[in-house]
Amino acid sequence: HVQLVESGGGLVEPGGSLRLSCAATVYSLGIYCMGWFRQAPGREREAVATIEAYGTTTYADSVKGRFTISRDNAKNTVYLQLNSLRSEDTARYYCAAFIHPSAYWGQGTQVTVS
Repeated sequence: HVQLVESGGGLVEPGGSLRLSCAATVYSLGIYCMGWFRQAPGREREAVATIEAYGTTTYADSVKGRFTISRDNAKNTVYLQLNSLRSEDTARYYCAAFIHPSAYWGQGTQVTVS
């Protein structure tokens, strides 16, 4: 069983930055594909960024060049650096871990850009 705990959210002005962290209680984070997702009120959850076990990353078009996903397997932690934040980035951000056929989700951390 994998438990994920997100932190680092908060209130930030447009143009500001935040770094989200996702701490995983798992034997070896390195075998999991990890991702950050977000959900704004009244909208569906959407993928923001993913990072494969070997480090390959993908990003939503809306965050390319502004957000960076990274992982530290030794610390069982995944990060999402959010730069040049915009009001439309306001959402609850969720960390997820994937290893076929299972998916695990954290409770999320709120990011508000205003």
